[in-house]
This record gives sequence, structure tokens and C-alpha cells, in this order.
Amino acid sequence: MESLDLSNILAGANGFFLHFIAAAALTGLFAFCYLWITPYAEFKLIREGKTAPAVAFSAALLGFVLALSGAVANSVSFIDMLIWAGIALFLQVLVFVGLRLAFADLCKRIADDELGPAIVLAGFALAAGLLSAACMTY
Repeated sequence: MESLDLSNILAGANGFFLHFIAAAALTGLFAFCYLWITPYAEFKLIREGKTAPAVAFSAALLGFVLALSGAVANSVSFIDMLIWAGIALFLQVLVFVGLRLAFADLCKRIADDELGPAIVLAGFALAAGLLSAACMTY
């Protein structure tokens, strides 16, 4: 049995923390961007007990994190991971904008706590995240 090489363990820990901190910051950036582009105040509506905005926001966040996890796992460098994370962020925003254009009253219906439109948005956001993560393998 080989002995553990402390320098390799420390190097791996440094890489882990660098990627984890960057991923947490990128997730915060995504949340900020998503909250900025939606015309309704998600957190205010969620505090009021509305479910639809919580479903839509949570799924968008999960969709981004799924893609981000693919970027972290498959990137060849830290910069590569940042680039793919940017692409994942752009795609999630694009999904929201596309659905908003396809369904003119999407935002109003989510703000009015209708679950149907929120679930459709959630499904598309999660699908985009899964596809993005899968496409980041090379």
C-alpha cells in the first residue's frame, strides 16, 4: 500500500476550494442576474407564501447548478470552467427570455401564483441545465 503524499492532498484541496468558492460566487451571480431579468419580486412573493415563484426560481437555480457542475467536472482549466459557466448562465437566461416571448403572460401568471406556467418554466430550465452539462463533456 502506498503512503499518502501530503503535497498531492494539499494541491487537491486547493483546487477543490478554488473551484467551490468560484462555483458559489457564480451561483450567486446567476441568482442576481435571474432576479434582475424577471419583472416580479421573487423573494417578496415567496415571503408572501406564493409557491409558483419559488418553483420557477428554484428550478432555474438548479438548472444552472447542473450545468455548472458539468463545467467544473469537465473543464481542463479554471479559465475553461469560467467560460463554460458563462455559457451555462447565458443559456438559462435565454430559456427564460424564450419562454417569456412564447407565453406573453408567463410572468404575470407566475406572480399570480399559478403553478402551471411555473412548472413549464421549471421543466425547461432543468432540461437546459441537464443538456448543457451533458454537452460539456469532451
